[in-house]
Amino acid sequence: MDRPGSDTVFAGSIPELYESHLVPLIFEPYAADLARRVAALAPTRVLETAAGTGVVTRAMARALPASAELVATDLNPPMLDRAAAVGTPRPVRWQQADASHLPFDDASFDVVACQFGVMFFPDKARAFSEARRVLRRGGVLLFSVWDRIEDNELADTVTAALAALYPADPPRFMARTPHGYFDHEAIAADLASAGFAAAPRFETMAARSRAASARLAAIAYCQGTPLRSEIEARAGVGLAEATAVCAAALAERYGEGPVDAKIQAHIVTVQR
Repeated sequence: MDRPGSDTVFAGSIPELYESHLVPLIFEPYAADLARRVAALAPTRVLETAAGTGVVTRAMARALPASAELVATDLNPPMLDRAAAVGTPRPVRWQQADASHLPFDDASFDVVACQFGVMFFPDKARAFSEARRVLRRGGVLLFSVWDRIEDNELADTVTAALAALYPADPPRFMARTPHGYFDHEAIAADLASAGFAAAPRFETMAARSRAASARLAAIAYCQGTPLRSEIEARAGVGLAEATAVCAAALAERYGEGPVDAKIQAHIVTVQR
């Protein structure tokens, strides 16, 4: 699928809405799990790529001993600014960086971790190659990707509602990018192309996505992700109305009260 440049732009009001709405909705359960996995490896130096507003960074800062150095990077400075403003329970080095061109020495980290970021990398094999380069021998690349959109109910419902609203040109950001990189064979092939000789380990993990209301869930997706740019680029129906249509679709599926939906992801581990 072609990916517009806007797929990787998290700016304007998106970082704030991402942190306040989307992080508790879908990212927190997986952040705690990823941090536990990283801590179990007993690393002394950890690099996080595509750190976003820092949900995994905060979880790792709690899970890792104070002696472990934690470097958190993201392509988008506004996301890192928001992460730094939220803060962490101990010092973290925040640094703007492109995962495909990491500004770090060879063999300088024990673990490279990335939660729900690799789907956004234009050249995934290149980014994996950079992760391998900065890993020490025996180091581990640990990352998560969303499973197919049909196994992630909120994203699927929102995408279907927007397709009905804009039938001539449906916004496909969610299916194209966040939920567009779930095939095990494709991921394994990209890792092999990047130079990883060991076979990756895949673990599929289902969780629950909860929001106080359908409206809050709709705001998270329509206004707290680059889906917003796709909606705003279309004529006829504005962002507020599109958000309301998605909220109505979610309420029809889950009721007028709190939302409780299935989400599902793959956790991938590969050793250098």
